[in-house]
Amino acid sequence: PETRSTACDDRNDVRDVHEVMLAERHRGPPAGSATIRRMDHPQIDAALKVLQASKRRWATLPLDRRIDYLDEMRSRVARLARPWVEAAVAAKGLSMDHPLAGEEWTSGPFPFLTVLNDLEVTLLRLSAGISPIEGYSTRQATSGQVIVEVFPTTAEDRILFSGVSAEVWMDESVTPDDLEDTVASFYKDPDPQGAVQAVLAAGNIASIAPLDVVSAMFNEGKVVVVKMNPVNDYLGEFLEEIFGELVEDGFVRFVYGGADVGATLTSHELVDTIHITGSAATHDAIVFGTGAEGIENKRNNTPVNDKPIGSELGGVSPTIVVPGSWSRRDIRHQAEQIVSQKMHNAGFNCVAAQILVVPADWEHTDALLDEVSSLMADLDDRDPYYPGALERCAVAIDRTTGVETHGEVESRYVISDLDPNDESEVMFTTEVFGPVLGVVALESPDVGSYLIKATDFANTRLYGTLGANILVHPRTIKANRRAFDRMLSKLDYGTLAVNSWTGAAYFMPKLTWGAAPGHTAQDIQSGRGVVHNVLMFDRPKKSVIYGPFVGGERSWLNGEFH
Repeated sequence: PETRSTACDDRNDVRDVHEVMLAERHRGPPAGSATIRRMDHPQIDAALKVLQASKRRWATLPLDRRIDYLDEMRSRVARLARPWVEAAVAAKGLSMDHPLAGEEWTSGPFPFLTVLNDLEVTLLRLSAGISPIEGYSTRQATSGQVIVEVFPTTAEDRILFSGVSAEVWMDESVTPDDLEDTVASFYKDPDPQGAVQAVLAAGNIASIAPLDVVSAMFNEGKVVVVKMNPVNDYLGEFLEEIFGELVEDGFVRFVYGGADVGATLTSHELVDTIHITGSAATHDAIVFGTGAEGIENKRNNTPVNDKPIGSELGGVSPTIVVPGSWSRRDIRHQAEQIVSQKMHNAGFNCVAAQILVVPADWEHTDALLDEVSSLMADLDDRDPYYPGALERCAVAIDRTTGVETHGEVESRYVISDLDPNDESEVMFTTEVFGPVLGVVALESPDVGSYLIKATDFANTRLYGTLGANILVHPRTIKANRRAFDRMLSKLDYGTLAVNSWTGAAYFMPKLTWGAAPGHTAQDIQSGRGVVHNVLMFDRPKKSVIYGPFVGGERSWLNGEFH
């Protein structure tokens, strides 16, 4: 009780400021409107002053009080989950009785609740003096990297996600002896000072904004001002209520508006750090400025904003098909997987499969591509709700051959003849962020050389390092174990998915989510830093998720059992 009363000494003053902001703010029209809600400079200044005054208090808050906040958020998410999903479904032109409404449940409340649950376990362990990773199995890759096996860990995991496993690979600098020293560093700081972080939220997936906020607050000890994206700022009313206690106590603020508000926040003297989910262009505008001056600043590496900035910026994600002995049902199953990787959320995902890499001389390549095209044709048309989608697709398909068009409004495209050696190919250099799938065929004499060639193509030709997918028969892995392990080690991506989609890793909070480490401000690619990461690894390099190759009823035929 003593520590809790201390934590809320100025709660009444903070609540008064918040209520004034709510009363003054123009919330704008309902979901689906193109009108941008705006907040003026005095409102933003007031929000940041409250956060600056509270950052030290949050950084030193006892663990039991942090756990209380998680409990309250969980209760509020459960209560608001259905209206949250209803708003998202309506905004994307769907209905609650349509199967695609499931995307909004699994992209919104579900991953947020999962993170809150797992994060509470971590904080309970820390409060008991136990490491977040105590009891987790570790091993070393052939490259020497330390690998922590993070999933499954419970009977529930093994039943509900039968056949799925996941692990986090550490940076090469981490050894088995010092692994523990690289976990939960914030909670080992004897005198944390705290910081005010501005989070520029994404407009496509409903849980990105709250998960970015939770990562900053509970992993790094920061207070947060989050600018809602105009595309989905209708979610603000739900998130403000979910984070209500943290708002009342001065630890979180929500602001609304377009690029002008984002510029105000990121350059504001009361903002200490920044995190954005968006595009490399947005990152460059923040760091180097805009127009000709921004280009010159980037060329000379003279930033106009030197605040620490973390980012998740998407990229060109490949799905690599490894040749093997596939049955007709295998081909159909994996074609469904490929189309799902592309068309989830109408293609508006930072890890949507953009390039399908196939073996040129494999006996099943044509059959697989035929199934992909057939499935793309059978899908219902969807509203291209994300701004600029039609224009980006038009640029990607601006060619005379090789483009298949599917849908009554020409809403889905497959480009079948991309040249892997064309360094100027826009599908390799630019994230389309829309329903366009490109196909690249690589020639190689055997599986081992194909794995090397596909890895080199993905690493050197495709822009970005957020996620890559690999579809491979279990018996092919077994027959090429050393070459396959080398592929996993060499692929330079923040997340790899074997017989799964990297999007599934987004829903697994014990994994990290972010680009491969090492990008510079001048060559930001898919960004810097990670989020989610409820086990609080300080120096992760990549996460890897493994899924089953086929459904359970046929798994024993392939040497899998699930």
